[in-house]
Amino acid sequence: MFQKIIIYQNPIQDWLIAAGIAILFYAAVYVAKRVIHRKLASFAEKTATGWDNLLAGFIDRLNPIFILVLAVYFGSLKIVLPGNTHIFLGHTLGIIALIQFGILLSHAIHFWVERFRKKKIESNAGAVTTLISVGFVLRMVTWIILLLIGLDNLGINITTLIAGLGISGIAVALAIQNILSDLFGSFSIVLDKPFVIGDFIVIDSYMGTVEHIGLKTTRIRSLSGEQLIFSNADLLKSRIRNYKRMMDRRVVFSIDVVYETSYEQIKSIPNILQGIIEKMDQVRFDRAHFSAYGDYALQFEVVYWVLNPDYNVYMDIQQAINLEIFRRFSDAGIQFAYPTQALIMQASPDGAGLANAATP
Repeated sequence: MFQKIIIYQNPIQDWLIAAGIAILFYAAVYVAKRVIHRKLASFAEKTATGWDNLLAGFIDRLNPIFILVLAVYFGSLKIVLPGNTHIFLGHTLGIIALIQFGILLSHAIHFWVERFRKKKIESNAGAVTTLISVGFVLRMVTWIILLLIGLDNLGINITTLIAGLGISGIAVALAIQNILSDLFGSFSIVLDKPFVIGDFIVIDSYMGTVEHIGLKTTRIRSLSGEQLIFSNADLLKSRIRNYKRMMDRRVVFSIDVVYETSYEQIKSIPNILQGIIEKMDQVRFDRAHFSAYGDYALQFEVVYWVLNPDYNVYMDIQQAINLEIFRRFSDAGIQFAYPTQALIMQASPDGAGLANAATP
């Protein structure tokens, strides 16, 4: 009975067989995808290699539309389709296959970039920053090549198209020159490396740790927790202080003592300060001098170097120095100065009364 019913030059029995092939193929591939992905994901959690994780990612990114078109194409081989329908299905499958291949290749590039980033972010942040931008360029080139292949398969003359894009590209470049400026700024940061991911930098009054260097913006995590976002082009025009590359830290601080301090005590203070600092670890003493007569105090200036760029190390050392100075000055009877005013009372020249004058 089914052989007698003809639809578009094919018995209905062939249509049913073709539909069955398509449905069975789609169901089999879809179920296999889920089962294999679950098994691979479970296995990948127990191993340290990256290949199983990459393969699990490939399986997970098999698009259902790609599987459906593939199933329809295989089912259509059982029947005779009118006109150029088979050619249309072939082109459709080819385009979707190219898109699927691009998705898988982009995932592979992203996977290895992320894997390298996690392994090298602490030891080689500069290489990580470079690789992230190289990964983007590779993905972009991949999609451009696949697009040209797809257009060529559709019978479009890509040579003429490329020539036309070259002419129109000038107009587009003028329209998006700000975006291009940031894009080239990103490449400049990657190649010149004024900073890399993980560096602590200061731009004008803003400071923080570099979290991400993108194609248009660079993102910095500030000390107070919020994320600061800078345009790459504007960032390169700014004066940047990179504290991560500081080999050691120069520290200058001053101490004020009262004018009532004796000559012998004043003479001993630089030696006391030098002895305190030289006993500290990771420190190189530079100098300690009686530097100036202040408005209400005798001023001493001290300079030393911390041989570690870490800010917490510097603060721990400065705290230890301050505590030891307080103890040694207390033992020596040396008093710290603080802002004071002296009120001097004296008789007026005509003897009529008292005059007063306030002096600091």
